[in-house]
Amino acid sequence: MVWSTGAYASTRPPLRPSGRTSLLDRASLADAFEAACLVRCIRVEGVRQPTTMVAEFSSEAAATRLAELLARLGTPARSERITAGVRRRYELHRLHLTEPGQPAVLSMGWRQGRTALLDPAAVGASAPRNARRQALAAAAWRAALLAAGRHVRTTILGVRICDTELAAVLVRSAQLLGSPASVAPRSGCLLVTVPGGPDKERILRRSAQSVPLAG
Repeated sequence: MVWSTGAYASTRPPLRPSGRTSLLDRASLADAFEAACLVRCIRVEGVRQPTTMVAEFSSEAAATRLAELLARLGTPARSERITAGVRRRYELHRLHLTEPGQPAVLSMGWRQGRTALLDPAAVGASAPRNARRQALAAAAWRAALLAAGRHVRTTILGVRICDTELAAVLVRSAQLLGSPASVAPRSGCLLVTVPGGPDKERILRRSAQSVPLAG
C-alpha cells in the first residue's frame, strides 16, 4: 500500500449565517450544495474506515474538487492517496477532516439546495432567484459527472448513483438546465440519463461552468 497526503488551506472567512441560523449565505450555498452532492454520489462503508474520513473517491478530480470546496467553506481537509490491489492496481483518494464526522455545512447545504430545487415556492420566481436555482442545478450535475459512475453512449448521457434523493435532484436539475431526464433502476443503483445530442451537450456545457449564485 502506497499513500501520500496533502492539505488544502481555507481561502474564505468563516461562514456567515444569513439572518437565520439554519440558512447559509448566498456565497456559501453553491459550494456547500455541490460538496454535499459529491459525497452523496459515493457509498462509503463504515467498516474499518477512520471517523475523520469525509469521502473516498476512485476519481482524483472528484477528490480535488471536494477539497477545494471544503477549503472555501472554511473546513480544510487532508488528502490521502492509496494504491491497492494485487493483480490489478488501482488508486483511491480519501479526504480527512481534523474532527470526526461530516461537517454540518454539508447537511445545511444539501437541505437548503434541495429545497430550492424541488420546491419552487421556497425560492420564488424572480429572475435572480431563477438564476440562483440554475446555478444549483449546474452544481448538482457537475458533482455527479465527477464522482458518479458515468454511462456515456451516443444516444444518452447517464450517471449511476445509489441515492434516491440525489436522483430526484438530478432530474429536476436537468429540467432547469433545459434538458429532459429520466431514472431507471439498475442492479444495485439508479441510472439517471439525459438524451444525447443537444440535451447532452447542454448538460455538459452548463455543468462545466462554475457559476456564482445570483443575489
